[in-house]
Amino acid sequence: MGIDKQSDTAANIQIGPTSLGMVRLYVEGDGIELPLDFDPDEAEEIAEELQAAAQAAREMSNKGKR
Repeated sequence: MGIDKQSDTAANIQIGPTSLGMVRLYVEGDGIELPLDFDPDEAEEIAEELQAAAQAAREMSNKGKR
């Protein structure tokens, strides 16, 4: 499955700090529990990528409304 492919899979995500000073993304879905730990710098890079992707998606959505 590619990043641009529609999916019916549902999952929950939780984000928070760990007691070891890491940032954890915890993904839970149909029979899967996936804890992903990142150091704070990596977490900030991921946040920047999320913001850039959100902006790109917003622009694509706005083009379709014209």
